[in-house]
Amino acid sequence: MRLKISLLKEPKHQELVSCVGWTTAEELYSCSDDHQIVKWNLLTSETSQIVKLPDDIYPIDLHWFPKSLGIKKQTQAESFVLTSSDGKFHLISKLGRVEKSVEAHCGAVLAGRWNYEGTALVTVGEDGQIKIWSKTGMLRSTLAQQGTPVYSVAWGPDSEKVLYTAGKQLIIKPLQPNAKILQWKAHDGIILKVDWNSVNDLILSAGEDCKYKVWDSYGRLLYSSQPHEHPITSVAWAPDGELFAVGSFHTLRLCDKTGWSYALEKPNTGSIFNIAWSIDGTQIAGACGNGHVVFAHVVEQRWEWKNFQITLTKRRTMQVRNVLNDAVDLLEFRDRVIKASLNYAHLVVSTSLQCYVFSTKNWNTPLIFDLKEGTVSLILQAERHFLLVDGGGIYVYSYEGRFISSPKFPGMRTDILNAQTVSLSNDTIAIKDKADEKIIFLFEASTGKPLGDGKLLSHKNEILEIALDQKGLTNDRKIAFIDKNRDLYITSVKRFGKEEQIIKLGTMVHTLAWCDTCNILCGLQDTRFTVWYYPNTVYVDRDILPKTLYERDASEFNKNPHIVSFVGNQVTIRRADGSLVHISISPYPAILHEYVSSSKWEDAVRLCRFVKEQTMWACLAAMAVANRDMTTAEIAYAAIGEIDKVQYINSIKDLPSKESKMAHILMFSGNIQEAEIILLQAGLIYQAIQININLYNWERALELAVKYKTHVDTVLAYRQKFLETFGKQETNKRYLQYGEGLQIDWEKIKAKIEMEITKERERSSSSLSSKNMGLKH
Repeated sequence: MRLKISLLKEPKHQELVSCVGWTTAEELYSCSDDHQIVKWNLLTSETSQIVKLPDDIYPIDLHWFPKSLGIKKQTQAESFVLTSSDGKFHLISKLGRVEKSVEAHCGAVLAGRWNYEGTALVTVGEDGQIKIWSKTGMLRSTLAQQGTPVYSVAWGPDSEKVLYTAGKQLIIKPLQPNAKILQWKAHDGIILKVDWNSVNDLILSAGEDCKYKVWDSYGRLLYSSQPHEHPITSVAWAPDGELFAVGSFHTLRLCDKTGWSYALEKPNTGSIFNIAWSIDGTQIAGACGNGHVVFAHVVEQRWEWKNFQITLTKRRTMQVRNVLNDAVDLLEFRDRVIKASLNYAHLVVSTSLQCYVFSTKNWNTPLIFDLKEGTVSLILQAERHFLLVDGGGIYVYSYEGRFISSPKFPGMRTDILNAQTVSLSNDTIAIKDKADEKIIFLFEASTGKPLGDGKLLSHKNEILEIALDQKGLTNDRKIAFIDKNRDLYITSVKRFGKEEQIIKLGTMVHTLAWCDTCNILCGLQDTRFTVWYYPNTVYVDRDILPKTLYERDASEFNKNPHIVSFVGNQVTIRRADGSLVHISISPYPAILHEYVSSSKWEDAVRLCRFVKEQTMWACLAAMAVANRDMTTAEIAYAAIGEIDKVQYINSIKDLPSKESKMAHILMFSGNIQEAEIILLQAGLIYQAIQININLYNWERALELAVKYKTHVDTVLAYRQKFLETFGKQETNKRYLQYGEGLQIDWEKIKAKIEMEITKERERSSSSLSSKNMGLKH
């Protein structure tokens, strides 16, 4: 990725340009010390003077009123705030009319910023004050006051906090009066510029110590640059939070959100005092010290999938290279390319007006449809369809270009969604709630309606990253997520009435990805790269989960690596320095998944015998129990030396009725409640009581016996025997009540139990013979 710079031969301004701001993706306003506000049209390459300010007003900062989020156009969206050296800020219309001038600070007003909703404006000045104003310019409050000038200010993602500079310190102050203030020393020189991104919640700072730094919202340093030759005078996040730009003397740099640099350009600009990204995030404009306005386009973005590599060579041209036969195709677009995604044998490209869908089998005839809004901020792909996010909403389309659904939820803000907070599979869409970060919304992909009974997935801590598995049946769909403590959890998305278990899979997990061809999960865990070959093991037999993992040392990836993709058996990881590392994992677990999904159990056993690996046998054991194939489970458990489980499986096989077998298989997986329900529904009351006795669940055993008026003496007898073994006296009131005056006759109880077993055998054999009769007929 790099920047393509364009700079006019002669500057349009006579003095330094102090600030720039985009109205649309093709129109920019610039302000200069020559008192002019100039409008630039990039389509026609024309410039025109909008307004000439009085000679005593020197503009310092400009910020356009935010574009309304999916609401009807507001008239105020066509205006901007301009701060100036005379202590005032001015609300100016698009046509250049000064709507209002407000006395704001003593000395120059150094920065002014609208919040994301456009409901409030913050200004900071040389007098060290931070003030909040209404959108009409009425003073709401003086948020803070200090002895040094405040050079830069930014709103927090939820518009509830304000970040501002104080010499070498950065301060985050909430709008609530008594809320805690966060303050830390950020640079060794005065901080000149800050920016806070609403999508990734990261903070940028730049200072006179010639460094730029990336922080999280708790003030923890994530990246610090090497010292440059000159002070860093400007920094700005791209709207989607994936990139940021840095400006200094004769210097413009394009960086990844983790800090490493994609490109460094040395245009003849003087110092770049202000950087603004276009709304679609494809180009930047810089306000230069020598009167120029520098424009830079982001080009040479790359997308890779299997044997295809795609490069954005120009604004409207992509090059497709097939590395197997070195064939090259050129894709030409009518408009500028904004976003693209390559996965599942399809390339999805959004331009400013249309969406193109290419199949990797045919690059010549794309499917094209018009977009409702031109600023697509996110594209996610699944095997059957893809999802687009723009300023107006979330839309799911098929690869044939057919609109499928558009999920909605209360308080939806599409401008802050990214690949970590939205996940798509063939049947489900998961979206993390921004208002309450402990909640995940789940929708049906085909209808856009809430999944199941509409219950939300709620966790005890804030959730950072979510990912849906991609294969298998809808009923088995699982979601994995990482919470604030960096713990990895897995749960079922199917939520009907009963509370689904949320089970912990791992700790200190920084990034995760599901395989696109089968439900294998990988993650970077502390100093290890871990692959969960069969994550569903936690629902079947948690004891053998460690045996189903593949682990290797991850220290070679350095600090803060990120998993980019998991295609087939190839995992791509981006290191903190920007370099890509490819890891190949064993292809055998994927083949095992395939065999099991097709119920080819003999082939699965044969494969495990061929590979001779404990992880494969452990995965097969869990898969077999999950699919109720106890013969295969017995072979697999024997292979990993779990003799006690082999014996238990053998005892299950000897059970007389189908219901008993089913109940004991569920008990094997720890689903006691479900096992009991199956037995009660089948009328096997004694068996339901017996499993509670075996588990020493005395309260429930007696409850069932009393409820169904049977085997009360059996429960009391086993309870008495249990207490005698440990030399204890009965203290449970219910047992004392029912045991009063009762004589235990073990011979009688044994006879009753024998009768129950005989009855069950007869019942199962009669149902089997009636089935056979039906088959003969």
